Amino acid sequence: MYIQVLDFKYWEYRTLEYKSDLEDNLQTYNKINGAIRRHFVKQMNKETKLRIHNITAKAGLKFGSEAWVLKKREEQRLEAAQKKFLRQLLGITKLDKEKNQCIRGKTEAQNIVEEIKQYQEKWLKYVQRMDTNRKPKQALQCQPKGRRNIGRPRKKWRDQLHLED
Repeated sequence: MYIQVLDFKYWEYRTLEYKSDLEDNLQTYNKINGAIRRHFVKQMNKETKLRIHNITAKAGLKFGSEAWVLKKREEQRLEAAQKKFLRQLLGITKLDKEKNQCIRGKTEAQNIVEEIKQYQEKWLKYVQRMDTNRKPKQALQCQPKGRRNIGRPRKKWRDQLHLED
């Protein structure tokens, strides 16, 4: 007997819907950042906390992101989560009216959305080097036949990386 499922999690990665995968990764990112703030309040300097953040929290956030198609709202949420951590790291509140570029300059942190896009481009180059019998390469080269649904087409991974068909 077979049962149809709408969502399936395999090795901490959601297989059917990237939105919930993004939600899970954002939640993990925020939990790790909270642990860094709680456990390393006064003991470490800011550079060490930032290195721990880059090694643990960013890795947790970027896990599985090579297949994400980010919309504007999702990019804003990712940037907001990163800015929240950087503000708390520097002890800056929103009432201080400090610009985001100044905060990034003080911490020398790269925009998280740009990092994800670079990660996706790196993944694309890796897939393009694969043999043609590998599944990721076949999925990249696939041209589906048939009619599409009515309405505006969804933004595709291929469109996000500005690939030609």
